[in-house]
Amino acid sequence: MTGLDCQFAGGPFAGRKLSEAWREMPAEWRGTSISRDAPFPLLVKFIFTEQKLSVQVHPDDDYAARHEKAAGGRGKTEMWYIVNALPGSEVMVGLEPAATKEGFRRSIQDGTAENLLTRIPVIPGDAIYVPAGTVHTIGSGLVLCEIQEYSDLTYRVYDYNRRDAQGKSRELHIEKAMDVIRFGEQRGGKIQPVQTKHGDLSETYLAACRYFVTVKWEFSRRVAASTSREHFDLLIFLDGCGSFHWAHQQAEYAPMQVWLLPAALGAYELAPSASTSALRAYVPDNLSDFARQLVAEGISQENLSRILHP
Repeated sequence: MTGLDCQFAGGPFAGRKLSEAWREMPAEWRGTSISRDAPFPLLVKFIFTEQKLSVQVHPDDDYAARHEKAAGGRGKTEMWYIVNALPGSEVMVGLEPAATKEGFRRSIQDGTAENLLTRIPVIPGDAIYVPAGTVHTIGSGLVLCEIQEYSDLTYRVYDYNRRDAQGKSRELHIEKAMDVIRFGEQRGGKIQPVQTKHGDLSETYLAACRYFVTVKWEFSRRVAASTSREHFDLLIFLDGCGSFHWAHQQAEYAPMQVWLLPAALGAYELAPSASTSALRAYVPDNLSDFARQLVAEGISQENLSRILHP
């Protein structure tokens, strides 16, 4: 997980926590579009589910800024990439169109809340977008990579009446949840990715919003890439192994590693010793400029609308 308590394994901040290093990072690391005073913007998690998670929802930035200042004041929009899934696995994202605030409150009380959620069967390689205000839960038998705003604000609305070893149930946050749940038209759900090819590198655009852009990379031969001075990149390796080459230096990469690439790193190469898949995530400087760039590269407006979440 890329969290503020995670430690750098290498580089000039080796052995230090991200929370300590971030405050000292110059623009050459953060990127020119991110202020030194701004909090670290992204959180990456690997989630392993043995049983379904609670039914929950996250507030948006506006609500969090007004009501959750003590908890950081930031909302939570996220996406999930399904790394592995047992047969029959599913997630539930968004309410059914007919669901109302009063009806959903009743369903929580009588234990039928998930009946009003939209069930989505998933297999490895699927991606799910979950904007703030979207009720959701993750089923059992899944391994997924979650990319989100750096926030821990979660309003739990139903937990299947589970109790801990002391017989205590977890706290619910029903009133706050009702304040932030989006009823009516839903904006989350399974992503229809857009795939492109650049030489030996296959790029699959998964989701783009003002909080993050996520692209899946797949390659089995040496590929060249570069960073942008506007933002740092996160490379999240899912499968494969090999070596990372930059500025006459190199290091080995392996699955489940998250690499933070400084904005000013510039050109680098990835040399796989086994076929590799990775997620590249970053905070776009300007979502409109990002969209124009993809159109200039030949992606149609129709395909762009599949991944763009203004």
